[in-house]
Amino acid sequence: MIDVLSSSQAMELEHKFGAHNYHPLPVVLSKGEGVFVWDVEGKRYYDFLSAYSAVNQGHCHPRIIKALVDQASKLTLTSRAFHNNLLGEYAEYVTGYFRYDKVLPMNSGVEAVETGLKLCRKWAYEVKGIESNKARIIVCTGNFHGRTFGAISASTDPDSRTNFGPYLPGFEVIPYNDIESLRKALSDSNVAGFMVEPIQGEAGVVVPDEGFLKAAAHLCKDANVLFIADEIQTGLARTGMMLACDHEGVRPDILLLGKALSGGVLPVSAVLADDEIMLCIKPGEHGSTYGGNPLACAVAMESLKILKDESLADNAARLGEILRRELRNIGSDMITVVRGKGLLNAIVIKPVNGKDAWDVCLKMAEHGLLAKPTHGDIIRFAPPLVITEEQMMECVAIIKRSIEEIQK
Repeated sequence: MIDVLSSSQAMELEHKFGAHNYHPLPVVLSKGEGVFVWDVEGKRYYDFLSAYSAVNQGHCHPRIIKALVDQASKLTLTSRAFHNNLLGEYAEYVTGYFRYDKVLPMNSGVEAVETGLKLCRKWAYEVKGIESNKARIIVCTGNFHGRTFGAISASTDPDSRTNFGPYLPGFEVIPYNDIESLRKALSDSNVAGFMVEPIQGEAGVVVPDEGFLKAAAHLCKDANVLFIADEIQTGLARTGMMLACDHEGVRPDILLLGKALSGGVLPVSAVLADDEIMLCIKPGEHGSTYGGNPLACAVAMESLKILKDESLADNAARLGEILRRELRNIGSDMITVVRGKGLLNAIVIKPVNGKDAWDVCLKMAEHGLLAKPTHGDIIRFAPPLVITEEQMMECVAIIKRSIEEIQK
């Protein structure tokens, strides 16, 4: 066994013994603190991906690590076969935090999605009165809700879907940000829910027109259809408010949370809804070995407290405006679009001299900033929300320098 692996050794082992289901940048990270990560050779980078918004509070936030270590030395898991002393406290805290009657705790984000879909269907049959096995759920083109069978059955992404069929029935796909298509789809009395990302993250930080979410929520209410918000990436202060839906004053019927709910230290997700919806699920009908474990409860409560204590939504709103302004001021022909909300942002890259978004990301990594392309020509910029204005300006300088060098 090698005591300390070099980057090349670590990548070689991963390639040889790991599944090839990711294509990461050639960087091997071994340490993180705040907005920074370090590779195994000791080079420091700004993290401008935040583990897809899982580390909104910054890497290894000392309060979250303390909560993790303190609880890990007492009790980590009992399963839901028994009560534990923290689940009730956490349930009270998180439901009060987001103003819902009940929470159903899960682990990964896609588990929250699957739980939301099951809950919606159960409500459809037991409350709305849809005939058994007829319920339909509306989703949007370009969505990303994960890669389970339920999620890919609702997806339009060829990478997620190809050669994984047959897919689960019961989904209707409409264009994102198209209120008239939603209105038409809702005319079907078998529609039970509309599941939507308030901003489409994996699609490249696609922000809908102002008023779309509010209009969609009103249409759903009028049609007695559940509005399901996938806030796994957009929630928890990322877009400049606690939830992206808050920008339009929308309260989802089912709220899906994950990622930064643990500050990036372990998988924690949650489904929130009021009693009329949540109590459709009875004992034995849904569950998880690790869902609601005491370690997750302790970490999630501390992670949520930090978001408010450190005013991270306000910081995201303020610095997001600065970032987008400075990116537009770069004035490069390579940057064709700058878009986003809060600190969830993206640029669209036009290839120059045979160099594309991947090459830009490699050049930024060379200069100490990590980001990752999506869909070939889009680069997301989503740093931890603890970033300062001074650090942000340093990062803008790195982005500008990298693009200028690519263009030469």
